[in-house]
Order: sequence, then C-alpha cells, then structure tokens
Amino acid sequence: MLLLPSANRVYAGASPELAAAELAVFSRSVLGGALSDGVVTYRGGVPYLDFTTARLGTEATAFLANLSTIYALFEADGESLRPVDLGRLARYDDDLITIQKYAGKTNEQFTKLLLNVTLMASAFAAEMATRKLAVLDPLCGRGTTLNQALMYGYDAAGVDNDQRDFDAYSTFIRTWLQRKRIKHHVSFDGPVRRDGRAVGRRLQLALAASKNEYKAGRNQQLDLVCADTTRAAEFFRPGTFDLVVADAPYGIKHGSRAAAGLTRRPQDLLTAAVPVWARLLRPGGAVGIAWNTLVAPRAQAEAILASGGLEPVEQGPAVVFRHRVDQAIVRDVLVARKPSLVTVMASPGPG
Repeated sequence: MLLLPSANRVYAGASPELAAAELAVFSRSVLGGALSDGVVTYRGGVPYLDFTTARLGTEATAFLANLSTIYALFEADGESLRPVDLGRLARYDDDLITIQKYAGKTNEQFTKLLLNVTLMASAFAAEMATRKLAVLDPLCGRGTTLNQALMYGYDAAGVDNDQRDFDAYSTFIRTWLQRKRIKHHVSFDGPVRRDGRAVGRRLQLALAASKNEYKAGRNQQLDLVCADTTRAAEFFRPGTFDLVVADAPYGIKHGSRAAAGLTRRPQDLLTAAVPVWARLLRPGGAVGIAWNTLVAPRAQAEAILASGGLEPVEQGPAVVFRHRVDQAIVRDVLVARKPSLVTVMASPGPG
C-alpha cells in the first residue's frame, strides 16, 4: 500500500503507524483477520505499508480502497508491483474535503480515519459500501466530518455552539453545491423556537450526486444545528444515528462548553454530553472520540463512555492511534459501542 502524502509534516511522520493500526482494524472487523500486520517499508525513499493475504476479492478491495491514507495498492510479484484497481466511496470531488483552510482545522486524513475506525467498531461495519448510514458529529465545527460522511454517500448531521462556525460552514456548503452545480434544496433555514423562545439555528438540506438520483428522491440529508451539544436530543429523535464521531476539545487552544459555563476541561463536556449522544445512537451503533491524552487519561475517558451506557472497544496491542499533534497535544482515538437489543424470554410460571 502506497501511503497518501500529507501536507502536515507532523501527521506525515505518524501516518505509517496510523495506517498500520487502521489496516488491523479493517482486517479484524470486516476481513475475518485475513491480513497480516502491516510493516512499514521504503522503496525509493517512499513509505509503503506491506501486508500479506490470500488474493484479494472485489469485496475486500472495496473496503481497503477507503483506508484514510491509501494512495495506491499493489500486488507484489518479486521486485515488480502490479496495480490493484480501487473503487473508493467518493460521491463528490475531493475539494469538498480539502478546499476549506482555517486555523485549528483537523487534518482531513485523520478525520477519515476517525470515521472509519468508529464504523468498524459498530454492528454496521460490513455495510460500509452498501447502505446509506447516518452520522452525527456533535462537535462539528466547520464540518470536516460532515463533508467526509457526505463523500461516502451517508446522511450527515452536526451540532456546534459556535455561531461563527455555523455561519462559515453554512456559507461554504451552499457555495460549494452551487459552484459544482449539484442538485439540492433547502428545506429549513432559520431559528428554532421552543415555547416562543429561540433555542438555536438550523439548516436542513437534501442533495444528490446526480440529477437522476435527485429526481428519483435518492437524496442525502445534511442537518446542521447551532446549539449546545448537550441539547442535541431536543433536535434529533432517539436512535436516529448509526455513528457519532467527535473531535473533542483539546483543552489547550479550544474551550469546551459544559453546564457550568466555559471550561478548558474536555472531561466536563464529555461527562455532560455522552449520555445525550448515546441516546441518539441506534443499538449496535458506535461512538468515536479523538481527544488530547495530556488533559484526560485514557482510563478516565473510557469511564465517561461507560457511564453513558456504552461499551468501550478494546482494540488490542497491535492497534495504536496515539500520536503527537504539537507540543501540547498528544491525540488518541477511543471507540465505544451501544449494546444491541437483546430479547429476553420470560420463563413460564408454575402451571
């Protein structure tokens, strides 16, 4: 696997190990453990990730095509490399993901990794390429995760309390859709009121990758809410989403909003918000969170997810997503699953 270059020097340095961890997750979740552990090698000074397996079928290749750092895939034959065709889930041009540039933007390769790893932890991993999933980013900022979900053909919803981010993303997505001449319509745009009082703003629109899909009503839904994430259940019904994906405040440059006001402790936000997010998940759905381990130890973050009724997923020693972002941020990924519904049969009473 030839690794995708990254403009971010620090992330580029970490990407081979992150690619190996992501590959291991895909192998275990949807490929029956058929892949060996990835080994970083260099050919002509360029990093590759080597792994062994039986000949890849169409379904297996379709999964691997969507790894966050894959640039090209080859079958090795001695010293020769034979290209393998990749069928990526790419519904739109990639500038939907890359065109936005602003301070504090999460690396789009990492955003895709976080979405992928969360999906692989859910009960819906095998349906990655065959079903339109529903994704919620409850801390969506300017929409990088929402754009990746749209790129996959999924429905996307986001919540963020920052009015400037809401306006910036709303302007971006409308402009992008118009410039690309993508069929869409806005079904709601304005303040949301409860008991005569404005409790947030909302933008809802439908879009389709082709005119034929649009005419047939095979649309994707984008739902953007400007409100506190702890109030997300006021805007979405329980059991609406397959995945909840969040890049938590790092506690350094970004504050986090909790009931007590503005705090730089992401633990406070997660403690208040995780039970709300869990209610919005379907049984078998998964939550994936990226956070700064320097301000919240992993055990503490896992305990917060467990207290919200979720089951943290143990990835194993071969799966290591911890990596440095800058001097004050060492980022990691934590995923947890909502238990699937279990039918309990009552035993018959006497007589």
